[in-house]
Amino acid sequence: MSDETTIANELPDEMTCERQMLQLVEQLRRDEVQIAEGGGRSAIERQHEKGRLTARERIALLIDPESDFLELATYAAFQMYTEWGGAPAAGVVTGVGKVCGRHFMVIANDATVKAGSFFPMTAKKVLRAQQIALENHIPTIYLVDSAGIFLPLQEDVFPDTDDFGRVFYNNAVMSARGIPQITAIMGSCVAGGAYLPVMCDKLLMTEGSGLFLAGPALVRAAVGQKISAEELGGAEVHASISGTIDFKEKDDPNCIRRIRKLVDKMGERPRALFDRREAVEPVRDSADINRLFGAGPQDEYDMRQIIACIVDGSEFTEYKAEYGQTLLTAYARVGGFAVGIVANQKTHLREKGKRFEFGGVIYTESANKAARFILDCNQNLIPLVFLHDVNGFMVGRDAEHSGIIKAGAKMVMAVSNSVVPKITVILGGSFGAGHYAMCGKAYSPRFIYAWPTARYAVMGGDQAAGTLVDIKIKQLERSGKVLSENDKQELFTSVKQTYEQQTDPRYGAARLWIDKIIDPVTTRQVLIRSLELAALNPEVPKFNVGLLQT
Repeated sequence: MSDETTIANELPDEMTCERQMLQLVEQLRRDEVQIAEGGGRSAIERQHEKGRLTARERIALLIDPESDFLELATYAAFQMYTEWGGAPAAGVVTGVGKVCGRHFMVIANDATVKAGSFFPMTAKKVLRAQQIALENHIPTIYLVDSAGIFLPLQEDVFPDTDDFGRVFYNNAVMSARGIPQITAIMGSCVAGGAYLPVMCDKLLMTEGSGLFLAGPALVRAAVGQKISAEELGGAEVHASISGTIDFKEKDDPNCIRRIRKLVDKMGERPRALFDRREAVEPVRDSADINRLFGAGPQDEYDMRQIIACIVDGSEFTEYKAEYGQTLLTAYARVGGFAVGIVANQKTHLREKGKRFEFGGVIYTESANKAARFILDCNQNLIPLVFLHDVNGFMVGRDAEHSGIIKAGAKMVMAVSNSVVPKITVILGGSFGAGHYAMCGKAYSPRFIYAWPTARYAVMGGDQAAGTLVDIKIKQLERSGKVLSENDKQELFTSVKQTYEQQTDPRYGAARLWIDKIIDPVTTRQVLIRSLELAALNPEVPKFNVGLLQT
């Protein structure tokens, strides 16, 4: 087809990129295996001794056999709370799986991690899962087994707008918007956490579980009443006396079977009007990504080749292909869904008679092009996919004279007010204002993913370390201390090492700046799943971009 760009098979001879990527992916898998152990083997055995399954065992039993569970925020709290023994996956498992053929958000407390207590990142992880469910109208299942707030850190969990109490606020909002919610109490459910299940559509509870605002010890201290947990708030009490629960179940397997029976009776809801055809596999093998991608900040590679590994038939139609070439804008299909792609081009432009342009840098022309393209996708109900490997906006006299700030503001305005679903994947660098313009976390992408090669911060490691070291040296010199060249080099190395650790995608994922770190080879499958979830929400607000700089 004359108006389509089709990329053929031109693999580089150098295999360094592939080896590096495979090593990072292998590290990712090792991390995830360790995280999946939760509180460790002994904690898992204690859970089994109570006749209960672990969070991940419950999810495996709940979702359809052979279906994939798209786990989100696996790295939440990674290498955090070490003074308390850590909190793998923040003590809660969240993700999307199919139950009776329907997509569900699943939020399951991991009782092997501090009895499922809520650390600050636990609350934020649950809130992010609820936000995804809200934005995409994904019905939600909560598998509750939690001792409540982790008291030593209660001041960081309890009061703020993005803390524990917001969970129940979201329960109410989701219910009002017609997003089904089912809760199963499969262990402890105490204090403020007791409101979550009661604010959902259906409430199940297993025998031996407890649901109460205050446990027996607190009741005795507060009102002098001596009572057992079962008498206070056991499954029998809430099934036959308080009438709080809808279904009393013998154990975890029976409870999960009941959930599946309830889901099987749910009706279908309208879907979004995004165009979808029959999917066509890419001509280019997705495994080629590992050979094509240059992970270093100065590495050149052709982003078109990466896109060809992801989109249907390896075909895409470039918009303004000859203009603003450090950003690629293209129409394509992914899993049959029509999408608009905004991607940083990483090859340097050395065309005769034109200025030299650095790959990965956003120039005035490329920002203007991207803004116009984003407006067009909103006008035509086309979801947007952003592929990051951006060093930032161009700086200097020529850039300022060309109106780079004005063009950047235009692009940010378009991204901010976009009403179609936005999905972001950070491939390599995502630095400075470029992170914002390419729909970083602050710009409300429905989902934000990262490759293990992702790096993002205000600026790159060398530049940041140089700036920080200069500041530190001047501070020391003002106090009368003179540093030798060796001292300066050691300081630079130390500062750079710390900064590089903070740009590691696992650092960002631990703090929920990223929903999931993914194997690059799975990018197409993850995007398809995300588009399917985004299409569950039929509501597309009226597009109004506001006042644009011209």
